[in-house]
Amino acid sequence: MRKIVILTGAGISAESGLGTFRDADGIWTKYPLEDVATPEGFARDPELVHTFYNARRVQAAAARPNAAHTALARLQRDWPGEVVIVTQNVDALHEAGGASDVIHMHGTLAGALCAICGHRWLAPETMDTTTPCPACARPAARPGVVWFGEMPYFMDAIYDHLASADLFAAIGTSGQVYPAAGFVQEATACGARTVELNLDPSAVVSNFDETRFGPASRIVPQWVCDLLDQRG
Repeated sequence: MRKIVILTGAGISAESGLGTFRDADGIWTKYPLEDVATPEGFARDPELVHTFYNARRVQAAAARPNAAHTALARLQRDWPGEVVIVTQNVDALHEAGGASDVIHMHGTLAGALCAICGHRWLAPETMDTTTPCPACARPAARPGVVWFGEMPYFMDAIYDHLASADLFAAIGTSGQVYPAAGFVQEATACGARTVELNLDPSAVVSNFDETRFGPASRIVPQWVCDLLDQRG
């Protein structure tokens, strides 16, 4: 076993204070998803969307990586083969924990995107409907994240990694959002062994060869230790 491909979701950042869609009292409960996380919502009320993502940007900037993030960075550093981290998260906690070359399939809070010309740049701490695009100068800035109904980034590269993986791990994902929810089936079809690490079983848990349940800050470091003990 040489190449490991890891998919992470909101569950890996929850213990760093960043809530998931399903938290009972998190930031997402204050806004309907269709209003702040869809292209249609942005078209209806861009100021509301900017207000929401400005708050998320501040929240993410204050968060710190937890033991699960640093464990995956250790795995990248010490594993004798390739370790690819693909994340659905838009925070930078993997990088803050020491990971490198993380594939952000849903974009990042640190990015801005022009809704007209497609130019991308580093987002300021706050944006609003008057924020101009540095390339075309039009006031069409939007968060550089993938919303519901949009195609995630880097899909060709991700599927190439899944096709060559010896081990595929999903950490802190619900298994309810596609295409990421189908990665386990893709990896299995290409011959990889699969493992789910989660607080609770995901919607696609039956597709995994192995499962481990518990807080990410506990089960991910233990899993990494077990893998590194087995290297040869």
